Amino acid sequence: MNPETSEKIQELKRDFHAMMNGVVSSSLREKGLHYRVIYGVEWNRLVQLSQELGKDQKLAEDLWKEDIRECRLLAGLVQPADTFLAETADIWIESMHYPEEAHYTVFALFQHLPYASEKAFFWIADSREMFQLCGWLLLSRLFMRGAPLNQRSEDEFADQAEAALSSTNLHIRNATQNAVFKYAQIGEREEHRVAKILKLCNF
Repeated sequence: MNPETSEKIQELKRDFHAMMNGVVSSSLREKGLHYRVIYGVEWNRLVQLSQELGKDQKLAEDLWKEDIRECRLLAGLVQPADTFLAETADIWIESMHYPEEAHYTVFALFQHLPYASEKAFFWIADSREMFQLCGWLLLSRLFMRGAPLNQRSEDEFADQAEAALSSTNLHIRNATQNAVFKYAQIGEREEHRVAKILKLCNF
């Protein structure tokens, strides 16, 4: 870590401490989050901080390495999407420990990647649960923009959705269900395809 980035992170830690919410911090620990430090800073305050910082790839890389909740969530906000390599996205997911990281990183960064759609399909087909979760969360964001699928992609989406809707992982199941419902909202054809998926899954 270079001295400039190191100083920025030290300043951010002081900011986090000033914004610390003990109630939220305790609640997150009770829910199973075991970072070295949890300040309990709310998401909208992290968004404000990221706007002041601007995009900064080196800062994002070093924030992601910190075992501090707020640093990792802020990393996705300050990482420029156009310089974020696909293999780095995989590395970030491999090091994710909690669904919250997946939700916020998909929202702040992954949905803006130029290769988002391609990666989403790779991830939902991955055997690792965090990859699946990120894939389904990402598809939801893309479908919310009205992004259609070609026939081949739709068939793959349907096959993966049928499997994921019966997952024992509640986070994956919920993310898949949300993606399926978002897809149904794109148009009449998509709505009919979703109805078939849900029927096969006894929904």
